Amino acid sequence: MKDHKQRLGSEKISSLLWKMALPTVAAQLINMLYNMVDRIYIGHMAVDGDLALTGVGICLPVILFISAFAYLISAGGAPRASIAMGRGDTKASEKIMGGCLTLQVVTSLGLTAILLLWNRDLLLAFGGSENTIEYAVAYMNIYAVGTLFVQLTLGMNAYITAQGFAKTSMYTVLIGAVCNIILDPILIFGLDMGVRGAALATVISQGISCGWVMAFLFGKKTIWRVRKEYLQLDWKLLAPCLALGLSPFIMQSSESVVFVCFNASLLKYGGDVAVGAMTILTSVMQFALLPLQGLGQGAQPITSFNYGAGNVQRVKETVFLLLKVSVAYAFVLWLLVLLFPELFAAMFTPDPELLAFASRVLPVYCGAIVIFGIQTACQLTFVALGYAGSSILVAVVRKFVLLLPLIYLMPQLVENQTLGVYMAEPVADVMAVIFTVVLFSARFRKALNAMNHPKKGSV
Repeated sequence: MKDHKQRLGSEKISSLLWKMALPTVAAQLINMLYNMVDRIYIGHMAVDGDLALTGVGICLPVILFISAFAYLISAGGAPRASIAMGRGDTKASEKIMGGCLTLQVVTSLGLTAILLLWNRDLLLAFGGSENTIEYAVAYMNIYAVGTLFVQLTLGMNAYITAQGFAKTSMYTVLIGAVCNIILDPILIFGLDMGVRGAALATVISQGISCGWVMAFLFGKKTIWRVRKEYLQLDWKLLAPCLALGLSPFIMQSSESVVFVCFNASLLKYGGDVAVGAMTILTSVMQFALLPLQGLGQGAQPITSFNYGAGNVQRVKETVFLLLKVSVAYAFVLWLLVLLFPELFAAMFTPDPELLAFASRVLPVYCGAIVIFGIQTACQLTFVALGYAGSSILVAVVRKFVLLLPLIYLMPQLVENQTLGVYMAEPVADVMAVIFTVVLFSARFRKALNAMNHPKKGSV
């Protein structure tokens, strides 16, 4: 384990980032498939596949909101645990992880109760119509039961990655994805359960992944082990973790708010077809964002460990390499979306009307992903360095200051109002990247200077 920790501070950055990021990116791609496979199968149902797809798409903001709480607790705790490990304080790392585990369980139970009691009201508010609400409720009633599995899998897997066990973290997602891919056709078509079968397949798969994560963190191979004496809620340790996790929480939970606003506007201007297309568009956008997040998460243990160890040169090298790779990936994906939008849309629906509509609006909605690698790399670096305020700021500016108003403003500025709604995304992204680059340039220089004067005893 000592050698495992030492390589974060001594191995060549390019090869280390490759070793750390490749399994993490693979995990994100698998996770994307995990999330998309339900929609792919449901969209190809023989009876009302297009309406069922739209109904399950309405569940997406609720699902994003659930996962946001996992990120609130873990996305701040894991980097702080890595920083503590860089300073040689493994005990502090285990205390952070143990407290976060307890908080994940408590939060999961509360979310389960809310979803079981009020899911229909939430889904109607999130864009459900009389044609699609029953499909959405059928899916969510079963999905809600697996909230604990989702929370612990997403939340605690971050602590496996943060220790440098990127391959083990990838297996967490791979195990669940394979189970989901196998179970989906059996339950949806074989047992004729429809959307209920898709939800049940997801719950079972997440339960298996959760078992894998917890077995590792209680086992002998981990550096930070879950210990009974560290499961208490120590708010002196947890409060800074929650502050740092607030930015990923805002990023994820605001997707729910944004999705509701998009659905409401699209239902007004374009009807159920426009809302159904939004399900396809957000799925493709996940294809863009999840691997970028995987790159950032792969770089996070390297950045956090060396920041904690005070190694300025390795922090700089990691961050600049992350930026280069993120921009290159975003450019390639942007080119593919522009050239072959029909191929992406056809994965989700055979319906000619929905396929044609989604293919037309996809290049518009994804028009700015070419530069989004910059946004993601900078924001995740803020988190890796423990700069909660800056990370929160860029998240709030992009979603609440820019995107939400533009969803309602853009339809008034263009002739095709439905297209105007989709245009809000790229316009907001361009402005957000400009703001983020300016802020990052200033804050990163200050972070490098601060490394020469670390505060003793902080994590």
